[in-house]
Amino acid sequence: MVNARGTIAQGAGLAGLSLVLVLALERAHVPAALLLGPMLVGILFGTRGSSVRVPRAAFLFAQAIVGCLIARSITADIVASVLRDWPAMLLVVLSTVVAGAVVAWLLGRFGSLPGSSAAWGSSPGGASAMVSMAEEFGADPRIVAFMQYARVVCVVVTAALVARFVNGDAAGPAAPVQAARPESLVGEALPILATLALAIGGGWLGRVLRVPAGGLLGPMILGAALHAGGLLDVTIPEPLLALSYACIGWYVGLRFTKPLLASLWRAVPQIVGASMVMIALGAVSAWLLIRLRHTDPLTAFLATTPGGIDSVAIIAVGTSVDVGFVMALQTLRVLVVILTGAPLARFIARTSRRPDAPAGR
Repeated sequence: MVNARGTIAQGAGLAGLSLVLVLALERAHVPAALLLGPMLVGILFGTRGSSVRVPRAAFLFAQAIVGCLIARSITADIVASVLRDWPAMLLVVLSTVVAGAVVAWLLGRFGSLPGSSAAWGSSPGGASAMVSMAEEFGADPRIVAFMQYARVVCVVVTAALVARFVNGDAAGPAAPVQAARPESLVGEALPILATLALAIGGGWLGRVLRVPAGGLLGPMILGAALHAGGLLDVTIPEPLLALSYACIGWYVGLRFTKPLLASLWRAVPQIVGASMVMIALGAVSAWLLIRLRHTDPLTAFLATTPGGIDSVAIIAVGTSVDVGFVMALQTLRVLVVILTGAPLARFIARTSRRPDAPAGR
């Protein structure tokens, strides 16, 4: 009884402190605050020996909601844009994915990070999806989360500086998205129920069919087809999305230990350096867009930044760029990264292992 009460008290503290930190991060306009806040608090509790754990079923459901969220970003306009400019887009996306794979291989071969985790952590896009999928394929989601969100911070800072340099004072943050009022949720009851059915049914189908990371890919693929075809208005209430991100953040953060955190802290120079190399290689892809498609430089740069799709969207809306093209290319890259993540991670883990490293590296 005492242990149960202690766990309940820790859970309440975890939730309360996470809420405070999320509000503080959002007020400071920090990207991915809904996931970063709970994950940071989870790390704090995990390194202090907390007994709180997120049930596996809750984590899988959160994965499914993230899959629905990705599906919701795939609209008919984005599909049309991809079909219209697919040669240039595919070349740029593949070059970015290959750049991430090369960086991951170098980290695994010459750095201090395990090859599989370096591969998922260096995947250029879909940070929350990469964290969710990593464990499915034997990588350490804690390392992946640390790498992904360190790069998101680097991308956001770099993109914001470039946008301000190109557009001057015209480059400002977009107006915040207003949360749906309770009365509006009543009118959206049917789409919300349909989205929940998509999350549960798609996740179940993906796992039954043994699709890699089917809990996420099942709802994503099925939902993308239905949403882009105008057959389903994927609707995720903000509280449910926040809770899903929190579950993923807690699931990852609570598993951190002091020795692991110390090891990752020593790897910060490698991770930041790798992030800046990927941003530079993305700039090369932007140059390709400028040459092949005559895209304006800022649109090309924002479209090719390696990750942080939500944050890039905010910067793009607040500047004079082709927002539709930016989001089309970012979305296409996220889809390619998710679909190629598993085979690339296995290849990198196998080929980057140093001769003196243990087999489990």
